[in-house]
Amino acid sequence: MGAIKIEDVSHIRFAAPELATMQRFLEEFGLTKHHDDAQTIFMRAHGPAPFVHATQIGDAGFVALGLRAACVEDLEKLAHAEGVTVEPLDMPGGGHVVRLTDPDGRLVEVVAGQEMLAPLAVDAPPPVNNGLTQPRARQPVRVDAGPATVMRLGHVVLDVGDFRTVEAWYKQRFGLLTSDEVEAAPGQAIGAFLRCDRGAQPSDHHSLFLIQALDQPGFNHAAFEVLDINDVMRGHEYLKKHGRTASWGIGRHILGSQIFDYWLDPWGHELEHWTDGDLFTAADAANTASMQELLGVQWGMPHPLMQAAEAEA
Repeated sequence: MGAIKIEDVSHIRFAAPELATMQRFLEEFGLTKHHDDAQTIFMRAHGPAPFVHATQIGDAGFVALGLRAACVEDLEKLAHAEGVTVEPLDMPGGGHVVRLTDPDGRLVEVVAGQEMLAPLAVDAPPPVNNGLTQPRARQPVRVDAGPATVMRLGHVVLDVGDFRTVEAWYKQRFGLLTSDEVEAAPGQAIGAFLRCDRGAQPSDHHSLFLIQALDQPGFNHAAFEVLDINDVMRGHEYLKKHGRTASWGIGRHILGSQIFDYWLDPWGHELEHWTDGDLFTAADAANTASMQELLGVQWGMPHPLMQAAEAEA
């Protein structure tokens, strides 16, 4: 049981020496500028969150992880437990924030009370014919060229200095539940996929994934949900056309089941498009998984580490 139960991830914040360069990439990735000033750009998705990605002027790097609490009262409870204060959030959407530092020194911004935006217009995906049913009759599929339709920030992955220490820190404060714990060998846990505890309401397989760092702790990647598999493919073609750097994909994960596609921003931060992920409730038990399941795919491109191991073999 955590001090509070967060509802979701809220945002990620970075620093970069050139805001215009980051903005161009993020627009090609499928985000839209909501607000900017001389120091920071705030990008939104098609959903109601006022921003999901922010970049401030500075040396390139990860700045903060944002989590969303249910209400300001939860922030007050968290602030009391941590001996900190609830502050006004001076970012798009307003509201309030509690700022904490995790065991690796990362800034964690827990927000509540933001004013949500009207969602951006989205064309509904067409029905899909399959071998059992054919609901799409007299209606061809035409996928227009363009960036992916990013709906929201879905999860964030962190490389951590000591897995058990950092896992305990996040669970004790935010009520996160384990979906899959990853073992390097039997009994040797090195990571966990953590989901929000929403009781009987289904929650993403993971909102946060913590994995033991191979080198220094830091940001691993952030993942954004898009409309469907056609949108994953459309986004892939659009980013490729604009000369962006692909990282891993397209494929379907084993853990979480998402159809995925990973890309690098201009400073090497990894961002993922995904669709069709697993959902679980608080009643669903935790599982144990192997590194092969973590890095493997049900179909599609193997992880670069798996490709390298196969090449050496």
